[in-house]
Amino acid sequence: MKNPEEPISDKTLHQGRSIDFVLRESELADGTRVPREIVRNHGAVAIVALTEKEEVRLVKQFRSAAHKWVIELPAGGLGPGENPDTAAPRELLEETGDTAANWHKLHGFYTAPGLFTEFIHLYLATNLTPGPNNLEFDEHIEVMTVPWPEAMRMVRRHEIEDVKTIAGLMLAGLHLGLVAT
Repeated sequence: MKNPEEPISDKTLHQGRSIDFVLRESELADGTRVPREIVRNHGAVAIVALTEKEEVRLVKQFRSAAHKWVIELPAGGLGPGENPDTAAPRELLEETGDTAANWHKLHGFYTAPGLFTEFIHLYLATNLTPGPNNLEFDEHIEVMTVPWPEAMRMVRRHEIEDVKTIAGLMLAGLHLGLVAT
């Protein structure tokens, strides 16, 4: 299928530490030119870390944009050109202190493709070895270890509101047979 529009030019309006704001001019199939506002970043990784007792590691993290504590999967941004397979173990160790003997790439998804280029690579990590976390200076994180059924109840009770966490738990649950199809 042919794309209904093609980019003509991109103008970076703001270049930030982790995102850029870009104004794109695109041309539609009939020749009409239209502006597109795009938030560009390098993507991210998210990890469903599961203990041998089918408990999931979550992090409760203060998120400035939401101005509240949010329960999430361990996750983090990619650097320019960084391999997600390398970033996932780093982020798990940084946020939870865990290392995992087994890694499986579950899926990947765009967070909001109408506006953001962000693509999150989702991993399942098992056979965990706990250790101390290594947070960045500006991170405020509490590690939580939650039995799988309780994590599902937290989603249903709207205690987990983060879309990558909801999607990650559901996809991991489908993969492991912990969520009915």
